[in-house]
Amino acid sequence: DEREQTLQQLLVELDGFDSSSGLVLLSATNRPEILDPALLRAGRFDRQVLVDRPDKSGRVQILQVHIKKIRLAAGVDLAQVAALTAGFSGADLANLCNEAALAATRRGAQEVSLQDFTTAIERIVAGLEKKNRILNPREREVVAFHEMGHTLVALALPGSDPVHKVSIIPRGIGALGYTIQRPTEDRFLMTREELERKIMVLLGGRAAEKLVFGHLSTGAADDLAKATDIARDMVMRYGMDEALGYVAYEAQQPRFLDVPGIAQPGGCGVSPQTQQHIDSSVRGIVMDAFDGATRVLEQHREVLDRAARELLARETLDEAALAALTAGVRPAAA
Repeated sequence: DEREQTLQQLLVELDGFDSSSGLVLLSATNRPEILDPALLRAGRFDRQVLVDRPDKSGRVQILQVHIKKIRLAAGVDLAQVAALTAGFSGADLANLCNEAALAATRRGAQEVSLQDFTTAIERIVAGLEKKNRILNPREREVVAFHEMGHTLVALALPGSDPVHKVSIIPRGIGALGYTIQRPTEDRFLMTREELERKIMVLLGGRAAEKLVFGHLSTGAADDLAKATDIARDMVMRYGMDEALGYVAYEAQQPRFLDVPGIAQPGGCGVSPQTQQHIDSSVRGIVMDAFDGATRVLEQHREVLDRAARELLARETLDEAALAALTAGVRPAAA
């Protein structure tokens, strides 16, 4: 077909270069897993250079390049900015410096402060504020308890990423509120227990809604999707289900020039019985995490009520305000 013909012609062109002409051919992709092995054979694209996202040290060096274009306030620690930007690419960091400069301009300042960087990170991670999206009083109350549910579960569980801010000001395309957690270090491995706690934090919002109001809303759709993805990865990719054993069940990935994002015929190659067990295991992980989040919120119900009311009144709470409101919250057993 056309895709196969395109691949064959590309291979012909690659093989047609004169090896003595001193020509160096470079190519780049962000999806190396779909490349046809024929492209990577000796004499073609045989030398591969991985350009990964920068670590903390790399982020500091990239920030040092981009801050040359702006005037920094005294006391701005780039290491602290780098710690809050785990997972950012070089382009993300360039955008961060631009957004921080714009934030300083909006408040009429001549220098960019650490708070401007924090505001820029919030804008990049959570999206633009939607001040014209007016919620009715009942919706604001539900959103306040939902976001404080995320926050309290995160504060109560050991090893969770720090909560930097929680707000009920709508942002982005569909978020009616947001809780910002940023890791303070680069992580490359996670245990089953850490993944389970991550799911608990994601489900803290829905657990708070159910606990306080006795009903469920559509506001947890994105949380549920993320929690389900993590649980499915635990079962299908990481072999974290004892009954299934240490086996990976992943859908076959498309190869070069196949339609992106569409698995090839055959799917995961598992029997209906195994697929049923996978679905059951994923459901069990998510429901156990929901029950765990509910227990945490029940244990700290008084703090949940007080903090949610304060969030309703102030709309946004930063780290200092959260620390004062949740002083009695201690890590709880999941």
